[in-house]
Formats: sequence, structure tokens, C-alpha cells
Amino acid sequence: MWKIRVPRAHRRSGRPYGRVAAVALAVSVLGLAAACGTSSAAGGGSSSGGGGAVLKLQDPGNAGPLAYAKREGILEKRLKAVGATVEWGGSYASFTATVDAVHSGSVNVLAGAISPAVGYLANSPDIKIFSVTDPITDPSAPQTDGLVVKPDSPITSVKDLAGKQVAVNKGGKGEYLLLLALEDAGVPVDQVKRVYLNPDQGAAAFATGKVDAWWAIVKAYPEAVAKGARVLVHGRDLDDKDLTILAARDELLRRHPEAVRVYLEVLQELTEEARKTPEKFENVFLTQGPTAVTGARLDLDIATARYANIPRYAAKEDGANIRAVSDLFRRYGVVTAEIRPDDVLFDLKAAAGSTPAASG
Repeated sequence: MWKIRVPRAHRRSGRPYGRVAAVALAVSVLGLAAACGTSSAAGGGSSSGGGGAVLKLQDPGNAGPLAYAKREGILEKRLKAVGATVEWGGSYASFTATVDAVHSGSVNVLAGAISPAVGYLANSPDIKIFSVTDPITDPSAPQTDGLVVKPDSPITSVKDLAGKQVAVNKGGKGEYLLLLALEDAGVPVDQVKRVYLNPDQGAAAFATGKVDAWWAIVKAYPEAVAKGARVLVHGRDLDDKDLTILAARDELLRRHPEAVRVYLEVLQELTEEARKTPEKFENVFLTQGPTAVTGARLDLDIATARYANIPRYAAKEDGANIRAVSDLFRRYGVVTAEIRPDDVLFDLKAAAGSTPAASG
């Protein structure tokens, strides 16, 4: 068995870097794709140059473990040991925004939450969940989402949302948490109008008063609070079963589980390193510009990273969370198809073997 060591010090590459979408660490909306050149675009078959997988990853932005891995070439080196390669692709604002890319084969492995995965699986049962990140329970950890209203809004509780309009991302975590909060407060769901908007659209609608409230998540949440938004409830205040997950196309997992395992191992190791030294995982490519953060926002991102949990292999027991999210969505017509946990969980540890991949 070879022991894996992640380098402790790396130099900056100095390469130019374009505009990217920032994502949060724990619940970072990251993309990983795996496909192989002459095989099906949607699958994870062989590349034109050999028999290994090509992992096509969503651009990770300017912060976080994958941004650091991209800058230092860590995945390229580690995947070489199992005959696989990596390609870095485009940016997507959320899991649901990547659906077209998944169908086209541009993205073959997704990071997100159970809720958007349920929405996807209800229509396209061709991905499997192979990793789960447990929720943050430490009360000292910064919040990463919240149902917000304007500071001068007459709305003071979830009960006041009856007859109001709330912006959420359709079939995603925002919609899931809103439904959960309404149930918890005893507010009939049909009395609250859900306005389906992506994060950027939601921010604009909230700022201009076109909606009464908005469930702000990840990057949008601290920005809304910094502008004076008042929080009615956080996801951690609820019985939230919508865990962060990693999911891959079924063909990739069946044909190249060793390559996906390497990706997960690198993410685990760098997340652990970021918990200890989060500063070097911020402003990875640029220290100035639209993707760079400074001041209070930088301090918040560093504090959040210290509490990030390590992604782990998905287990059969995680099926209870998948069923809970699916049942809530079915109850209110977000999805109609039943999602069977056994059909969507993939045992990557068993498929790839328990021995860690060599570091090369």
C-alpha cells in the first residue's frame, strides 16, 4: 500500500485566468465530468489516446480545494497513476444549471445537493450518487443560507409568508428548504407563491422588490446579509436532510471507478488541508478583480472553510436522506416519479477497491 501525501507548499503558476463563477467550499457547487474521446459523449469510456478515463471538470473558480488542485496540477499527477486524465471546462451557477451540460456529455460528474439530484433523477436516471458530505452541526460555524426579507419588510416570521411571493431555485435546495420551513411553521404550501429564479435572477428580483422574500444560498447569502437583508430562518434551524453530494454518470462509475476514487481522495485530502490552512485556498488565481474577495467577505470565507466537513463514500444508510428529500418534493408536485435510494446510490469504495491509489 502506498501512502499518499499532498504537497504542503506550491508555487503560483502565474497563468492568466478568465472570469469564473465563485462557489462555496462546503456546499460548493463544483462540476466533474468524465468522458472518453471516441466513446459516447455522455459516458465515461476510453479516450482516443488510450483506455483510461478523461475527467472533465467544471471550472472551480478562484477559491476552494479544486481551484487549488487546478493551479497546482494535483489531479493531473494523481490521475496519471491510474491511466486517466483531466480536462477543465466551463462554469455553471448551480447543479440545476448544469443539466444541459450533463445531457451533452460536457459534464459527467456533479457536485451539489440531494434536492437537485432528485429532480434530475426523476427524469434522467443515468447518474449515481457516490459521495456524501455530512451537515455542519457546530453552532459556531458561519451560516451559509437563509430565507431573507428586506430590512423594512413587515414580514417577521415564516407564518407571514401566506399570500406572498418567494424566490427559489426550481427543484433545488432553495425550494426544498422553503417547503420544509412552511411545513414546520404550519403554513399551507399553496398559500405561498414560489417564483422560480436562478441565483443571479433571484438576487435582482429581491433587490428590486419584485419578490417578498428569497432563499439565498452560498455566495448570495453573505452578500444579501451584507446589504442589510433580515433573516427569517436558516436551513440549520430545520430538520434538513438535503446533504451535499457528488454524483457521476453511471457508465463512468461502472467502467472507471478507480479514476473517480482518485478525484474523491484528492478532494478529501485538500478539504482537510483547507480546514487547517484556509487562507491559501482563497484568491487562488487572482487577488484582484470580480472573483477575488477581500475584507469582511474574505474573513467569512476563511472562517467557513475551517468548519467544512470531509466528503465521504456514500453508504446504504444515506438512502434515508434521499427518500426524505424525494418524499417532500413528491408531496408538493415538484417531482412525480418515485426515487428509490438503492437505484441511485453507488458503492464506489467497493467498486474501486479499498486500497488508496498511488500518488505516483
